This record gives sequence, structure tokens and C-alpha cells, in this order.
Amino acid sequence: MLTKPCLTLDDLKRIAAAAEAEALAHQWAVTIAIVDDGGHLLWLQRLDGAAPASAHIAPAKAHTAALGRRESKVYEEMINQGRTSFLSAPQLQGMLEGAVPIMVQGQCVGAVGVSGVKSSEDAQIARAGIAALG
Repeated sequence: MLTKPCLTLDDLKRIAAAAEAEALAHQWAVTIAIVDDGGHLLWLQRLDGAAPASAHIAPAKAHTAALGRRESKVYEEMINQGRTSFLSAPQLQGMLEGAVPIMVQGQCVGAVGVSGVKSSEDAQIARAGIAALG
């Protein structure tokens, strides 16, 4: 039987704190979502001033990155390049840049999704959070 690492509550706190610090350093009002490898929401943090819609968009982005095992940006680019039929892919709703999978020992253990500023800035925040894992 295979074994793989999984996120702990301590991991979530470290990721969220680092992501929040990155957002606050730039004065970006965002929502930060962290999901497990099945896309199930483990953490949701809406910073002061973040748009209400971001609390729905960030988890959707994270869900997509976790299930696809790749950045949500990949799907946005695919659609923007004309593959609009991909919009009908089941269970993938957050196909916008801003979510990054969390890879540990070659395994996807979850993803961080961020919403509230430019998509590239959302992804920057997600990467800063993941970097806190070392």
C-alpha cells in the first residue's frame, strides 16, 4: 500500500500566515483558501476589505488546482487559446489564475487559491504561502 504526506492544522496555519503576510505587505485585500488533495476546503480566510465574491472564487480556484494537480492558470490559458469546450469539464469551476497545488515528495497534498487582486498577484500570494512549508 502506498503512503503519502498530508496537510496538518499546523501546516495550514503556516501557509495561511505566510500568504496573509504577503498580501498585507502589498496592501491587497484578498481571500485565501486552502484545500486538501481532494479539493475539500480546510481553511478560508477573508481579509478586511476583500470582495464578498472572493470568498467563493478562492476555494473554487484551489479545488481546481488540487484536482488537476496543476496551477489553475493552465486551465485559463487553455480556454483563452480557444479550447472553450473545456468549460464543460466536470468539477472544475475555478479555472482562473490564482491557485497553486501544494506538492510534497512528488505528491499533491492540496492547493492554495487566492482571489481579490490581479490573477498573477493572487498566484504570488499562494506561492508565498506554500513557500512557508519549506
